[in-house]
Amino acid sequence: MTLDLTRSPHEVAPDLIGAQLYVAGVGGVIVEVEAYDHEDPAAHGFGNRRTERNASMFLVGGHAYVYRSYGIHWCLNVVCGEEGVAGAVLLRALKPTRGVHEMRERRGLDDIRLFCAGPGRLCQALGVTRAEDGLPLDRPPFELRPAPPGLEIVTGPRIGITKAADLPWRYGLARSRYLSRPFRPSSSG
Repeated sequence: MTLDLTRSPHEVAPDLIGAQLYVAGVGGVIVEVEAYDHEDPAAHGFGNRRTERNASMFLVGGHAYVYRSYGIHWCLNVVCGEEGVAGAVLLRALKPTRGVHEMRERRGLDDIRLFCAGPGRLCQALGVTRAEDGLPLDRPPFELRPAPPGLEIVTGPRIGITKAADLPWRYGLARSRYLSRPFRPSSSG
């Protein structure tokens, strides 16, 4: 099975849960994501307005969109959909499985659960910077493998935004210890 990233972010987001992502051989299992589309007032590509910062969101699905959050942390997104239509899935957390030593060094922590629990932490642990912005996810340094079937996915509102914050476009692996924040118990989807 391959991941079809040319679909809308809302179709791709749940399919990314359980997928494996590696950057130069370092990474693990994606356990939490958020979907953003061009009609979403919280999205960088809202209204399909292209800027220098968000230009990668307008590539055909299957590329990386990397941006700085609050001028501090890098954030990695999977670009989704057709070329010219802004859409992406923010990678919020992953379970480290390969390159744990490198992640520990980059993060300066011993608790493996905190290596990639949050979009900024994830990028720091994987060594992702603006240099990866716009790169295809099916070629080095990236490797993206599809999720196995039958995983239990939970949904809930997105985190850290003020516009459209109530939309249930955050997806996670049920009972994962590696989430950036727990989901409310009644949020299965």
